[in-house]
Amino acid sequence: MKSIQKEREDLIESFGVYFESFYHMSPLGSRILGLLIVDGIKEGLTFEQLVEKTGASKSSVSTNLNLLLKMEKINYFTIPGDRKKYYKSSPFSERLNSYLKIIAYERKIIDKMLSYREKTMSSPEELINLDNTRAYKAHVIKVEELIKETISEFTEIENPTNPHK
Repeated sequence: MKSIQKEREDLIESFGVYFESFYHMSPLGSRILGLLIVDGIKEGLTFEQLVEKTGASKSSVSTNLNLLLKMEKINYFTIPGDRKKYYKSSPFSERLNSYLKIIAYERKIIDKMLSYREKTMSSPEELINLDNTRAYKAHVIKVEELIKETISEFTEIENPTNPHK
């Protein structure tokens, strides 16, 4: 049993390091998200449980929960007759939607860059930059299509009325 507990702690820490390193999240926010992914999958975790499990102050946990909610990395729900909020990590389909927002914004910038370069191109270097920008736009469109397909797959899996479950 001790090895499973150690494996759980290592997994939460790995998620924490990952979110901290690649999403530039705070160490506590990263570990809260890791904790919710590992332990909150079934019933969610209450604020009090998160304070206890992280060993952090109430204000620090509250601040990081609000940030994670704003970033759409987590959700909460309530139970009738219970005043507590139960936190869970957002479903994969919702988390991937944030990538689509980033890609949409990036496509707007790429289109502006293409328009600008087409109007102002006056050297071989700028032609290379224009060709690179076109290739990058094609890449971004492929990534966007792949993410949309993946979101569709996750939505099917996450739908509790899915007849294939």
